[in-house]
Amino acid sequence: MQLHPVDIVQNISAEEFKKKYYLTSKPLVIKSLSQQWSAYSKWNWDYFKTLVGSQKVALYNNIKSNAYTPINTADDYKTFGEYIDMIKAGPAGWRIFLFNIFDHAPQLINDFTWPEHLTKGFVKKYPMLFTGGATSITHMHFDIDLSHIFHTQFIGRKRVLLFPFKEQYKLYRKPFEVLSFVDFSNYYDEANSKIDYTKFPILKNAQGMEVILEHGDTLFMPAGYWHHMEYLDSGFAMSLRALQPSITGKLAGVWNLFGMRNIDTLLKKTIPQPWYNWKQKKAYARAAKEI
Repeated sequence: MQLHPVDIVQNISAEEFKKKYYLTSKPLVIKSLSQQWSAYSKWNWDYFKTLVGSQKVALYNNIKSNAYTPINTADDYKTFGEYIDMIKAGPAGWRIFLFNIFDHAPQLINDFTWPEHLTKGFVKKYPMLFTGGATSITHMHFDIDLSHIFHTQFIGRKRVLLFPFKEQYKLYRKPFEVLSFVDFSNYYDEANSKIDYTKFPILKNAQGMEVILEHGDTLFMPAGYWHHMEYLDSGFAMSLRALQPSITGKLAGVWNLFGMRNIDTLLKKTIPQPWYNWKQKKAYARAAKEI
């Protein structure tokens, strides 16, 4: 892989953001955006525990999906309070994603503001919390609805690996899914990396970016950007989603959600191994064309 650093700014004007990043679909980290929010200093484990500690949440481990894995199937369940106690105690490779904490504690909406000076189209019903213990991994994928994402990190650090959507076949994308066949775990550590370049040789040609997010950093991920995240410390982040302004972009997201995903779910249930085998052959054929 050929990796470059993500641009980092303390702050940025709406005009510069639109010209250099939004219209060119280029990721950016903005350090000061969340510092204006009360959430910046107010949100922590103890505060969340008092608000939603008794709420049952779905947990996910670091194991990649296989031919039989349904989409977004939880690996365990705990109360949010039990989960917080577990990940505070030490490294724990368990994460929570797409948890709408605001359904259970709506007052949290008052702790931040939507960055509408940078773009419009935010889906305000669904700000989402993403939580992980140290060593937990969010495997390489792109967001199925193809929204633009403003991902703000709270507590701890997180390493993020990014690729533009056009690199999908070099990443050995699973057909009819938003996932890669490649395991990128510990990609930055040659001694412990799980990337198998003998099995996925075209990956060497992929052009990507990387960054380590710290408390308060907001990462702008343009629509369709592939991302792999590893929690260096226990922490959580909030994602604010903004729909693409074009009809084409919106329709592509709708197809992914209600067409592509339903087809994949049906075939996983009816012919899981043949379907998986076909995907592998297709992914390798598409990668070969990238040479």
